[in-house]
Amino acid sequence: MNQRLLTTLGCVLALSSCSRDEDAATTPSSATTTPVETSASNTSYAPAFAGQTRTSGVVTGASYRATVVTSALTSPWGVVGLPDGRLLVTEKAGTMRLVTAAGAVSAPITGLPAVNPAGQGGLLGLCLDPEFASNRLVYWSFSEARPGGNLTAIGKGRLATDERTVEGASVIYRAEPAYAGALHYGGRVVFDRAGNLLVSTGERSDLATRPQAQVASSALGKIIRITRDGQPAAGNPTFAQAGARPELYSIGHRNPQGLAVHPTTGELWQSEHGPRGGDELNRIRAGANYGWPTITYGIEYSGQPIGGPLQQSAGLEQPAYYWDPVVSPSGMTFYTGNRIAEWQNNLFIGTLSGQHIVRLVLNTNNQVVGEERLLASEGQRFRDVTQGTDGALYAITDQGRLYRIDRQ
Repeated sequence: MNQRLLTTLGCVLALSSCSRDEDAATTPSSATTTPVETSASNTSYAPAFAGQTRTSGVVTGASYRATVVTSALTSPWGVVGLPDGRLLVTEKAGTMRLVTAAGAVSAPITGLPAVNPAGQGGLLGLCLDPEFASNRLVYWSFSEARPGGNLTAIGKGRLATDERTVEGASVIYRAEPAYAGALHYGGRVVFDRAGNLLVSTGERSDLATRPQAQVASSALGKIIRITRDGQPAAGNPTFAQAGARPELYSIGHRNPQGLAVHPTTGELWQSEHGPRGGDELNRIRAGANYGWPTITYGIEYSGQPIGGPLQQSAGLEQPAYYWDPVVSPSGMTFYTGNRIAEWQNNLFIGTLSGQHIVRLVLNTNNQVVGEERLLASEGQRFRDVTQGTDGALYAITDQGRLYRIDRQ
C-alpha cells in the first residue's frame, strides 16, 4: 500500500487532524501542463474566445499541506475567519458554530431566525462587518419560508460577547417574489470596498421562474447591492425595464453560489452553476446582463438544448471562463497571503460535483491563464473556501470537514 493511500485512510479513520504533501517540492513553480479537464464536453459549442474554457493546466511548485482541522461539522455551508484566528461556520440546518485552530467546535449559536432547510435551502453564506472587531456584527444569507413559498433572505445580528447567541437578529432584505420551490437560492453575501453588501440570488430553477433572471422587477437570478440596513445602495445602476428594482446590480444569473472581491482591483467576481455544462465564472460589471437563460454553454439535464440555442448575443455578457462538463462551483476567495508566493491573487473555488478546489491564475487583462485541481483525492464536496487571518486557506465540505491548506 503506497504512502498516499495510507495517509488518506488515516484521515478517514482518525476523523481528526491529518496532513499530506500535495506536490513534491522539486516541481517547477506553477509549471504549465495540458488542460486539467480530459472528459468529453456535453456539447460541441465553440467558446467565444481562446482560453474561455479548458485553459492550460498549472501545477503549484511549492510544497503545501492539507490538514483536516475537524470532521465534526454537519453540512457546513459558509465559513469566515474571525480576527482572533478562529472560524465562524454556518450549517445548512440553521446553526452557526465557532471552530478553533485546534478543531474544537462550539455548541450551536442561538438567536437566528428560522430557516427552511428543505432541498437546497438552509443557513447559507455569511460575512463579517468590516468593523467587526468593534461592533461584532455578522450578516448571513438563508432560505426563509414566506406566504406563497420561500425566498433568499439576508439576516443581520451581533455576536454576543459570550458567543452563545446572536443578539438583535433581524431580516434586512428579502429577494422577492417568494416561490414554492426548494432549489437555486444563490446564497453568498460579501462586502464591497464602499461598505455595501453584495448578495447573490438564484432564479429558483423551475421553468416557471427561470425567465425572471431576465426581469428587472424580480430579485430572482440577480446580484443585489444593498446597504448594511438592507436599503438599495447609492450609485446602483439603472435598468431600463419598467418596475426595475433599485437594489439590482447585475441580472441574468442562474444559481450563483460564489462571490469574491478582487484584492487589487476591487471588482466583484462570481461563480454560478450551469445546467448540464456551462458552469460560469463572471467578472461582474454594474448594470450588466449575464444572459441566463437566453445564452448558455450548457444544455438541459434531459440533453435537450436551451432556447435557440445561443451562446452569444449582443448586449449579453460572456463568462470570463466556463466548465463543460460541470464542476458545480460554490464558495470562493482570492488568496492574498504570502505563505505561498505563486498563489498571490489567484482565485480558489470549492466545487461540489467536481470534488476538488479549483485554483485559477488570472492575468492583468482578467483572463484565466491557468487552472489547477487541489485536494481531488479527498473525495469531498467543497462548499466554501476562505482565507484565515493566519494567511492559510480554509475549506469546508458537505461531508462535515474543515480543511486548513498551507505551505509545508
